[in-house]
Amino acid sequence: MDVYCILFYGGKTMKEKVIWVIVFIMVLVFSGCATHIHLDFMGKDRMKEVVLVKSKAKEKILVIDLNGPIAIKHNPSILNRGGDLLSKIYYRLKKASEDPMVRGIILRLDTPGGEGTASDIIYNEILKFKEKTDIPVVALMMGVAASGGYYVACACDTIIAHPTTVTGSIGVIAVLPEVKKMLDKIGIEVNIVKSGKMKGAGNIFKELSMEERAYIQEMVDEFYQNFLQVVLRNRKSFLSITEIKKIADGRVYHAKKALELKLIDEIGYFDDAFKKVLKLASIKDASVIAYTYHPLKKSNIYAPSSSQGNPFSLEIRAFENLLPSLKTGFYYLWLPHIVD
Repeated sequence: MDVYCILFYGGKTMKEKVIWVIVFIMVLVFSGCATHIHLDFMGKDRMKEVVLVKSKAKEKILVIDLNGPIAIKHNPSILNRGGDLLSKIYYRLKKASEDPMVRGIILRLDTPGGEGTASDIIYNEILKFKEKTDIPVVALMMGVAASGGYYVACACDTIIAHPTTVTGSIGVIAVLPEVKKMLDKIGIEVNIVKSGKMKGAGNIFKELSMEERAYIQEMVDEFYQNFLQVVLRNRKSFLSITEIKKIADGRVYHAKKALELKLIDEIGYFDDAFKKVLKLASIKDASVIAYTYHPLKKSNIYAPSSSQGNPFSLEIRAFENLLPSLKTGFYYLWLPHIVD
């Protein structure tokens, strides 16, 4: 059952408003009719444009933030109207393509990577956007832009890293949990009937055989070759496939080393990315904007997104730093960052 609520703030003080909203949500949740709750604050449920740096010029440069593990789907908070990370990127690219005044994009990356498919989809959406609009996209790496983060950055026209950025980790990891030993201890046995010897390869209830491990390794190698080709397409002016393979063993690099290895184009800050995108767009100046939801909390280039600044948000912040559970699959991911 879907419940759609247009929510008007009650109470005089902010504290009273917060309490009123929390109570309202709890009533809905525990009433048994909250399979899907959609809250529309003051009816303002559409993504809005916010000016972060104002200019006299009519042109705009859009900042898009790609933060946290890259995944196709996770359980969003009740108040999350932006969807998962892939949806957030897609909606902002689409909105930018519909505004003739948007002349460039700064894609700000702070991610250890994530699912192979999700990383590849975002990479492809950026390429499609550039082809459709002829709008330049500059990647600006923040603290971490590793593995799938670097994969996505390869879709951009220029890659700029902060002096303290950690990037690289070009490689693939297959996550295959196993619970057999735990089940043996508590006396539980799982019987599996399958159609072929490889049908159950990698399932959590048994140890990998040597043959199954070789089979999974073959798939990992295929993902890896795809990653190498993505890097080659972006860095072919600087690196050969042989040179890429030498540095693509999964290790990460700090910004200075990444520049020496020609994995990035520059070391700099937001101002440098802004100047670069202006040059690529052949314009002299532009306002810096972002797309966000009400309440419009993103007030400057370093401000958190609206959900992070929203006092009504019930989202569990843990997902910003780690995956709640690594489901079976293939990842372009710097795993130590998640485990830590």
